[in-house]
Amino acid sequence: MLKAFIFDVDGTLADTEMAHLAAFNYAFKEMGLDWHWTIAQYTELLSISGGKERLLHYWKQVSPDIKALTGNAIQDTIERLHLLKTAAYEQSVQDGAVQMREGVLALIQEAYNSGLQLAIATTTSPVNIAALLRKAIGPDWMQYFRIIEDASTAPLKKPNPQVYRQTLERLGLSADACLAFEDSENGLRAAHSAKLATIVTPNSFTQDHNFQLATKVIPSLRGVDVQQLQAIHQTAMQARK
Repeated sequence: MLKAFIFDVDGTLADTEMAHLAAFNYAFKEMGLDWHWTIAQYTELLSISGGKERLLHYWKQVSPDIKALTGNAIQDTIERLHLLKTAAYEQSVQDGAVQMREGVLALIQEAYNSGLQLAIATTTSPVNIAALLRKAIGPDWMQYFRIIEDASTAPLKKPNPQVYRQTLERLGLSADACLAFEDSENGLRAAHSAKLATIVTPNSFTQDHNFQLATKVIPSLRGVDVQQLQAIHQTAMQARK
């Protein structure tokens, strides 16, 4: 029996990636770096989960022989870049530059009203989640989500399943009682490794990813209701027997 929905955030709940890209480029400029990520570059970099991990990966790409002058110089620079980027992203959310994806808010409300438990399992930072959902839902946004697992609680990034396994443990539910929502291959692989049935709603940055492990791939959650998702989940569970 379906008892909970578990949502990814970036790209799943909202179209966030253009705002994240702009925020990264703002941080580069503020730090006096000559880096500037194009949409094509950022699309490739999204294969690396986590903003700090993405920064380090790129830095090693453009400067493969990089060596820190002091023991913490590289990490300190990445931390500063990420702080600047996070502040710029939060401001863009407040300015209305980030929109929730179609059907998401209606589904969250319906699921909550129907008694389903809701959780978040993401590799993004707590401040990014709060900025997005406070703007979209209001100051009481946390009442909708029983469990929130993020980069601060699950340091091993997707496709590692840590964030999903911790979410299931805190919910006190088996994977068979839950349905995950993702938008990327790394997210899908993480959910699948945690044995979760997963609905994938690709976006322009992830549309070419491999989603063969998905329970179902749909363009968006527009017009999708709890009853339809219960039927999809039931079919998936029966196929496992």
